[in-house]
Formats: sequence, structure tokens, C-alpha cells
Amino acid sequence: MEVVTKIAPLALAFIMLGLGLGLTTKDFLRVINNPRDFIVGFVCQLIILPIVAYILIMVLGTPVELALGVMIIAAAPGGVTTNVMTKFAKGDVALSISLTAIISLISIISVPFIVLQSAKLLGMSNISEEISMTGVAIKMAGVVTIPVILGMVIRRFAEKFIMSKISIIEKTTVILFLIVFSAIWIEERENIFSYLAQAGLVVLTLNVVMMFIAYYIAKSFATGIEQRKCIAIESGLQNGTLAVFVATQIFNDIVYIVPTAAYALIMYITAFIFIYIVRKTI
Repeated sequence: MEVVTKIAPLALAFIMLGLGLGLTTKDFLRVINNPRDFIVGFVCQLIILPIVAYILIMVLGTPVELALGVMIIAAAPGGVTTNVMTKFAKGDVALSISLTAIISLISIISVPFIVLQSAKLLGMSNISEEISMTGVAIKMAGVVTIPVILGMVIRRFAEKFIMSKISIIEKTTVILFLIVFSAIWIEERENIFSYLAQAGLVVLTLNVVMMFIAYYIAKSFATGIEQRKCIAIESGLQNGTLAVFVATQIFNDIVYIVPTAAYALIMYITAFIFIYIVRKTI
């Protein structure tokens, strides 16, 4: 897991820098001016998703290590690819950007909290809360918060240049994401398929069920069709690179990363199916 441990922090920092380069203060002010849709998306992603994940691992009897891996990916916020997917789905891209930005910044607190509470509920008492909570939060700030702020500052002083290169920046973040997960598959190719056989069902179920739940919650409480699409995608596509980073900071075993790798593979397939359906029927 040495290669993944070295690649993940760098890749995540560059991905979050790319996110920051695409942000302006309007993306944060939009939440204040129109909070309803944001609150629906926030609740779906940060509260309902981890709860659904925990219920599923209990119902399906997922082994403890894989179960905690599922909770790690459930705790990770949507990544920058959600913005692109929302655009493909003809959803509310502005809302997607706001959700991604703000929940990513909050993640330095929410992710360690959810993971550590999940570990307690699963009976993993050998994890030190003092070391893990504080240490992971500080490390996450270094690869999440600081790069996002730095990206926003760079854009503030070089907006025309950044906007002319935004498509290149988006493609680069996707490539970095693929590099991390290619490293996982290559480094652990002897064991990966046996792990995937154990984790595949729970992550597929989580992904499909959560997109369904988020869509219908948004149908009841959000303001329109575009917002429903956005919230469903934001709740279904997670930041896999962040999940890998968190897993490698707390554990030294590939088994905790396997659900993330499985989810990353599945979520794009289900997202494209979802996009195809909503574009044809709605």
C-alpha cells in the first residue's frame, strides 16, 4: 500500500486545488440567498447517506473491516466530478458547485467524526480517538482546505487565465483520480477481486438506494427538477480520493480501501444510467 499512501495526498491536494480554481465567493453567497435546496442536499449527503450506509452494513452482515471502509466512502463528500455529471444530467450546476465546495470544507471535521463513531459502533475499540480525530483533521486541512483556499486566491488574481484553462483543469482532476485507483488495483491485484466479491453488493446497494432516496427527498422538498437531479448525483458520487486518503491515514491495510475502489468503479456506471434515464423521461 506504499504507492497509494504516497500518491493519494498529492493527488487529493491537486484535485482540491482544481476545485478552488473553479470557485468564487458567489458560490458561497448563493447558499445564503437560496438556502432551501442547499439544506436538502446537505442533509441527504452528510446525514442520511451515512445512516443508510450503516443500516445496509448491518442488514447485509458486512465484515467489520469492509464495513468501516463503506462508512469511510459514505462520509466522504461529493468530488469535483459531481459538477460535471450534474451538467451532463442538465441539473443545477451552481447548486452542485456550492454543495461540493462547502461540504468539502466541512469534511475536515465531519469525516473523522463519522468514521470514528462508526468504528465505535462496530466494536473497533483499538482506534485512538485523540490521535485519529485531531491528526486526521489536521492532515485533511492540509490537503483539502488549504488547496481550495489557495485555488480561490489564484483565481481572484488570474481569473481570465484560469477560466481559459478550466477544461484542462477538470480533465486533470479526473486523470489524478484514475491514477490513484489504478495504483490500488495494480498494487493489490492478487487480493482485490476477493475483496470486491465481499464489498461489491453493499456498495452497489448503497449507491443505487441513496440516489433513489435523495431524488425523492429532493422531489418533496427541493424547488425543481434541476435541483432533484443535482442532489441525487451529489448523494451518489463520492470523493473516492479523499476516502482513500482518510483510510491510509488511519489504517495500514488495503481492506479498508477496497469498498472505496469498488464504489468508485460502480458509481460512474450507475450515474450514467441515472443520467440517461432522467434525460429521457424528465
